Amino acid sequence: MSTTITVRYFAGARAASGIESETLPVTGPTPLTQLTAQLAERHGAALTRVLEASSFLIDEVAGDRSRVVPTGATVDVLPPFAGG
Repeated sequence: MSTTITVRYFAGARAASGIESETLPVTGPTPLTQLTAQLAERHGAALTRVLEASSFLIDEVAGDRSRVVPTGATVDVLPPFAGG
């Protein structure tokens, strides 16, 4: 059983975090709100602002921020895109 969550950053989220992706150790399924708080703490104010406006895919499925991220999942951070 995987005890990590992979986070992939796109567009402005990539610029704000300074990386394309990272793998985070977790102890079990993690609420998305908890995961985003951890990411904000790791990467600072610029990413915090982007995360507040972003949508998220968990294993390529969209949904709201109340979801729980299972271990082994991939979370895509998708900031608002200009132009369409």
